[in-house]
Amino acid sequence: MASYTPMIQQYLRVKADYQDAFLFFRLGDFYEMFFDDATKASQELEITLTSRDGGGKERIPMCGVPHHSAPNYIEQLIEKGYKVAICEQVEDPKQAKGVVKREVVQLITPGTVMETKGLTDKQNNFITTLTHFREDIFGLAYADLSTGELYTTMLTGPRQLLVNEVYSIGSKEIVVSENFPAEILHSLRERMIITCSYEENSNIPSEFDKITEGIVHDDLLVTIGRLLHYLKRTQKRSLEHIQAAKYYKLEQSMKIDLFSKKNLELTETIRSKGKKGSLLWLLDQTVTAMGGRLLKQWVDRPLINQDEIEKRHQMVETLIKEYFIRQEIRDLLKEVYDLERLAGRVAFGNVNARDLVQLRKSLSQIPLLKSLVEKLPTDNLCLYDQMDVCDELTSLLHESIIEQPSISVKEGNMIKDGFHKELDTYRDARRNGKTWIAELEKKERDLTGIRSLKIGYNRIFGYYIEVTKANISSLPEGRYERKQTLANAERYITEELKEKETLILEAEEKIISLEYELFLKLREEVKVFIPRLQKLAKAVSELDVLQCFATISEERFYTRPTFNDERKIYISEGRHPVVEKVMDSNEYVPNDTWMDKEKEMLLITGPNMSGKSTYMRQVALSAILAQIGCFVPAKEASLPIFDQIFTRIGAADDLVSGQSTFMVEMLEARNAIVYATQNSLILFDEIGRGTSTYDGMALAQALIEYIHDKIGAKTLFSTHYHELTSLETDLHKLKNIHVSVVEQNGKVVFLHKMKDGAADKSYGIHVAELAEMPNELILRAQHILQELENNSVNEKTETSTTNAIEKEDPLTQLSLFEWKEEKRQTDGPLKTEKLVLEKLKQINLLEMTPLEAINKLYELQKHLKK
Repeated sequence: MASYTPMIQQYLRVKADYQDAFLFFRLGDFYEMFFDDATKASQELEITLTSRDGGGKERIPMCGVPHHSAPNYIEQLIEKGYKVAICEQVEDPKQAKGVVKREVVQLITPGTVMETKGLTDKQNNFITTLTHFREDIFGLAYADLSTGELYTTMLTGPRQLLVNEVYSIGSKEIVVSENFPAEILHSLRERMIITCSYEENSNIPSEFDKITEGIVHDDLLVTIGRLLHYLKRTQKRSLEHIQAAKYYKLEQSMKIDLFSKKNLELTETIRSKGKKGSLLWLLDQTVTAMGGRLLKQWVDRPLINQDEIEKRHQMVETLIKEYFIRQEIRDLLKEVYDLERLAGRVAFGNVNARDLVQLRKSLSQIPLLKSLVEKLPTDNLCLYDQMDVCDELTSLLHESIIEQPSISVKEGNMIKDGFHKELDTYRDARRNGKTWIAELEKKERDLTGIRSLKIGYNRIFGYYIEVTKANISSLPEGRYERKQTLANAERYITEELKEKETLILEAEEKIISLEYELFLKLREEVKVFIPRLQKLAKAVSELDVLQCFATISEERFYTRPTFNDERKIYISEGRHPVVEKVMDSNEYVPNDTWMDKEKEMLLITGPNMSGKSTYMRQVALSAILAQIGCFVPAKEASLPIFDQIFTRIGAADDLVSGQSTFMVEMLEARNAIVYATQNSLILFDEIGRGTSTYDGMALAQALIEYIHDKIGAKTLFSTHYHELTSLETDLHKLKNIHVSVVEQNGKVVFLHKMKDGAADKSYGIHVAELAEMPNELILRAQHILQELENNSVNEKTETSTTNAIEKEDPLTQLSLFEWKEEKRQTDGPLKTEKLVLEKLKQINLLEMTPLEAINKLYELQKHLKK
């Protein structure tokens, strides 16, 4: 290192503390990167890689970006999961001795983004801390630095519970200690794109004592402390906007594991991984960014407290009835900016004057919103009381900031005239400098009587009063100070002219400097209002989500659900909300669902594409909609309050973790049967199809029996194993239903209507025909099917005859292979075994139904036992 130049040595000293980040090293108007950082950044950012002499034997790789465009490049790196350390000059180069002092002023990571460009309006940007205490006990805390939200909980149980929770939170970054279990980090990285960071210090920093006042659990204090230390160490600035930690329990909301959230497509679709096509996409009629974020939180955590749910329902019903008030509310909300993130930017110190204009406009809408809420004929006192109009702050912003200020806070053009006397003086000097000089010149002529007296200016001497030598005797004594002598004239200065000169020449510089000082002071004054702004933001967000529920419920003809304690599901003319929106509403076929204590399970049969999966999903989505406080897509609905929902719908490999479709299916099924309770809802679609017929059918039947006998959860189980429909006679809480289908002129027509009883066909070839398979292939499949069905009929007849003879005279039964009893006795057992093996070789299992195969096997076994 000694061979490098002092500047490169400085770079390496700083870089040593930020090995896991790109170091943006400020040199003049550029941020430069060196060595491996430069090589990698040039690839990731597609910028030119150069080199420079660093004092060593070889040239050093180097690349850089202009400081004014750095945010765009930083955003690109953060989106890819990297960290960026910003190293700035922290002393004036003119006063520096040797290399200018530089320090890292901020570490930007995926979980600590504060700039608007790097954030999605309607999504939180959470950073999560995990602490492993003992066995299966973990502390969890997560925060959104941009909004100041902070939540914490304890997790006790299987590690999958931890993975589920981090997935549900949607964290971009996790912070752990060095000794945190590596296998859990590996599992998290398999499931989501997440950046891992390390922090050993876990004491609560003194400035955050109030944040944790309500937390009494020592383990939680350790976890929160780790998170706060990491934020303090990386951000190196005020974090006054971090709100008091909110403790929650998983049992306080409906549990939906990550498999089920994916299968039900609550916040993103399985295919595109995007919001469009999800339940969140359907629901999102929010107007504000903070309302959109709260909506997602509600979808992720449906309530289980009936009183809280019904309070939301009542407000939604009121807003539906009060259409005109709701429309006025929506119009006003459109003028409300993101109060949570504006408050965060104020505390963080990166707020600008335009942000404060947005804050002012937003606050101007609050008195109007509050008056509308007051008019609603419902118990909205809590919502009304939380709408703090912040009059003092609104007045301050109206008095101080102009309508269209500069983006940069260091270029002036922010503060209104009349707000500050000294600033007004400087501005007056800048605007009226020439007028002042002309007026002073006239004044001096009148005072001296010298008509040729003039005031001039040059770059070297500044402003001056010039008097010809013939008129010098007319000047009053003591007023004029000689500044320059010319051949035919003298140039003077007066105290008044000095003051004007200072004002005029320094006005622009003073204006910019003073406006910046005033803005910083104003920002500090706004900081005082941060807790009130955050409280107001929550009230506005809640109002926004409730009007969103009212809007979507009215537009889509949803109905208010009721709840019952008898564990009944009654849905009249239920619909799948997303499918209905995508389709023409007139084409969607609604279906009823009826389940009670006597019928806990529905076994659903019917062909592919007939709507079994849609039907199952719509029941689950109706339950979720009801428990988040929205109305449901049905003519009428009465539901129990579910504690958990488990689903296994569709087929997908988990290639990242090396798991096949069938393994994923079994893991998801296991998750349900291990953790489900009597108050849960289970949806199983085509369980067992990923393995052989016997294995699959055996597993499916065992699952049905286990849920029926051991768990008692409400269960919808769809299958193509028609043999399972016979379980209805043995399992008294199971009921067969099927999707009705009709054939017209050899073509199948799916009616998408659920009916009692079991389906009689699978209609697989008809589905292939709908998929426009080649006609030749379809005809061949139909011919093969006909042959198989004919063989099946003949074999069933033969089996039936055999069984009848067995009943009449078991000693003289007709042999399966038409053997004569005396021949078997003559030839002995060896001959019999050979014949059985020969017949076994001739059997084509692939062309037999499971029941036919079992009958064959039974007959063969009987002959071997003789």
